[in-house]
Amino acid sequence: MAAAPLNTTYMACPQCSSQRIWKDGLRQTRLGPVQRYLCRQCGYQFSEPKVHLRPSGISEGSQSVQKVHTKFLRPPADKLVLCQIGAAQTTGAKNLAETQEIPTQEKAQRGATPAPDPETIKGLIAQYAYYLEKENYKSNGYLERIRQLAKKGANLLDPEDVKSVIAKQAWKDGTKLLAIYAYDAMTKMLGIQWTPPKYKQEEILPFIPEESELDQLIAASQSRRLRAFLQTLKETFADPGEALRIEWIDVNTSNNTISINHPVKGHDTGQYQVSNKLIAMLNALPKTSKRVFPMRYDTLHSGYVQFRKRIAFKLQNPRLRNISFNTFRHWGGTMTYYYTRKILYVQKVLRHKRIESTMKYTKLIQFKDDEFDVEAATTPEEATELLKAGFEKADEYNGIHLYRRPKRFGPNMSAAILTG
Repeated sequence: MAAAPLNTTYMACPQCSSQRIWKDGLRQTRLGPVQRYLCRQCGYQFSEPKVHLRPSGISEGSQSVQKVHTKFLRPPADKLVLCQIGAAQTTGAKNLAETQEIPTQEKAQRGATPAPDPETIKGLIAQYAYYLEKENYKSNGYLERIRQLAKKGANLLDPEDVKSVIAKQAWKDGTKLLAIYAYDAMTKMLGIQWTPPKYKQEEILPFIPEESELDQLIAASQSRRLRAFLQTLKETFADPGEALRIEWIDVNTSNNTISINHPVKGHDTGQYQVSNKLIAMLNALPKTSKRVFPMRYDTLHSGYVQFRKRIAFKLQNPRLRNISFNTFRHWGGTMTYYYTRKILYVQKVLRHKRIESTMKYTKLIQFKDDEFDVEAATTPEEATELLKAGFEKADEYNGIHLYRRPKRFGPNMSAAILTG
């Protein structure tokens, strides 16, 4: 029998306290039919809390039908499915009304805030998005983190519950730290006092792919928008959040420049010289929005993960699965430092406000011998000229000083130089 909406507003699910309750048919018992209900929020099925019936042979008030049948339509693996077949209440039998009161009592003892219903959560997230815009928060990841916490079942009105949910996730401490930052902004919006848990950002050596592997991913994309987005990340070393905020007015096709006017937290604005190839890719995109890439990050990222997995299998190169959106920036920062050895220049290219943020991109990678230009110097004057040209002394043999310099990586090295 199809479920029908329930008009009564006082009825609540004994499992999740949601009032999104639908009638779900009748259950026939020896005492008569009993109405069953279905929670549209958690899938919990239960009967009326207490139904007084007077079938033949039973006096009024002497018997009452208690909890007839309850079950999860989608039972969690760690929860026991409750079942109590229709029988008159006896000593020790659980009353559904009492079952409903227990979670409330426990929450009161803990001082916890009752979980809001889905509609309230939806409105709270919308209010949060407006708050971030009003307070000029630059990180678009804050909103996505809050959405993620809500999907994980965190009560956004209860800081202790949020901390508990974050602690249980199999996330790295750096990811948990981002969730803490996002919720900290929400507590300020709501005026809630809380003590954030302490997590420390791990220092992890970034995965640095070969340039050919980045080009393989870009060339394999069947989506013009994704292909242009990846090429933009490669040539500007932009954070993916910054690339998503690029507007058409930021793209100058007359002199092949792209401006980053909406940086994320900790970054400065900047302007980059890009290739004709990237400009052609951008010109092929529809201009249906003021933004060049009018997409949500989570939507774009989920599609990219599936695409990356498929291409890695097709090309039999599992390293491709390690290339994230941020990998393009890691590659650019690391390679720029390797070829210039000028940390302040790398800071300028990556638009870091603090030099400490640049240091993690200075992890060097190993190159093959044929990836170096080699020169020899026999006089101090020759050695000086080679040093000015970016060569470093590698060895000395019979009075001859050998110098080497890494070959430039790809044709777009100069594109990283800021023009503004």
